[in-house]
Amino acid sequence: MFRGNHPAKVDEKGRLKLPAAFKQLVDAANVTQFYITSVDGKSAEIWPLSEWEKREQQLAESSTLDDAVQKYLNLTSYYGQQVEMDNQARVLLPQILRSTARLDAEVAVFGKMTYLEVHNREVFEQGLPGNAMTAEDRKAMAAILSRRS
Repeated sequence: MFRGNHPAKVDEKGRLKLPAAFKQLVDAANVTQFYITSVDGKSAEIWPLSEWEKREQQLAESSTLDDAVQKYLNLTSYYGQQVEMDNQARVLLPQILRSTARLDAEVAVFGKMTYLEVHNREVFEQGLPGNAMTAEDRKAMAAILSRRS
């Protein structure tokens, strides 16, 4: 399970070295293949290939490919690329995604349970004040968490 925030850098060739905490997890699971994509072009999602395949299976099992699924598939295919981690724990971020999300230097790598999310650090930090949890957000979270207790 990926969690937390680990600052990192994208090198001049567009490679991201996985932060050590996340590298330990992928090594423990023997993961070397990833699917890197985005749903909005503002950040990159780095999915262990097996987790991405689970998502694809969920979509394939849906009774109908409605407009939302089609949009999702169009976006994740447009930005997406299957990659292999190299011996130095680096993955190559797709060029189109590096450009649109400005993933060209300092980045923040967030653990999102089953995948990693990569943001331009400066852009993300500038957006923090306007993205605070609202009272409605807190109520929704309380409802979700109380169902699990």
